[in-house]
Amino acid sequence: MSGKVCSSNSVVQAQKMVDQLRVEAGMERLKISLTAVELVRYCQDHRRSDPLLTGIAASSNPFKDKKTCVLL
Repeated sequence: MSGKVCSSNSVVQAQKMVDQLRVEAGMERLKISLTAVELVRYCQDHRRSDPLLTGIAASSNPFKDKKTCVLL
């Protein structure tokens, strides 16, 4: 009985894999050279609003410590 269940699970897993591969095969592919150019252009266009490059003002930082820790 467990042999049938095991082979049934294998068939189901194989069918899921085939379905996933069909979905991936149908996806539109873009050349990395074109995508990289677009990514660089996007980063350059938005660099002024990027907090990793410009930093966050202390007054608007939501992660700033509210109180300091004091040990006695």
